[in-house]
Amino acid sequence: MAERTKGPRNQQKWRMAAWMFYLIGVPFWVLIFISEHNWIAAAVETSGVPSILMGYIIVRRGNGTLGLCRGLNHLAQCMIATGLFLSLYDFGGLITLNQVMEIGIASGFLFGTYFLAKSKSAGYIWLSVGNICAALLMMRQEYYVLMGQQIISILLVSDAYRIHNRRN
Repeated sequence: MAERTKGPRNQQKWRMAAWMFYLIGVPFWVLIFISEHNWIAAAVETSGVPSILMGYIIVRRGNGTLGLCRGLNHLAQCMIATGLFLSLYDFGGLITLNQVMEIGIASGFLFGTYFLAKSKSAGYIWLSVGNICAALLMMRQEYYVLMGQQIISILLVSDAYRIHNRRN
């Protein structure tokens, strides 16, 4: 909706709402991942919170710059690197297909939220990677409703990417 809305004030409202929905959704996804012992996805999904907060603050201030968010920016970068490194270290590399999908979810979510917080269109591509991996993992674990939700998310993210690039 933020990409389709006209006028900076309306776009700002929709972007703030989107960041809040991201933040609200994190605990629920983490609980689902933990219940299925998808530890990589659960731990790294949590690591996206600094990027989400950074995105919300930047949009709320309305000037698109990091400013006081520099600390969150550095924390987000550290969380991305640490989360992915610890995931690979903990499991001794990638040894199962589920782990590969979990790394895809984590990378897509972390890089996606980070780049979108900085208003870069690459964030949409990374989110799509995460959504595709999440849909495949949910299908393998027979959570078909959640798989469907991820497919809808892929379509919405793709639409936002297309509109964002056309506008810029």
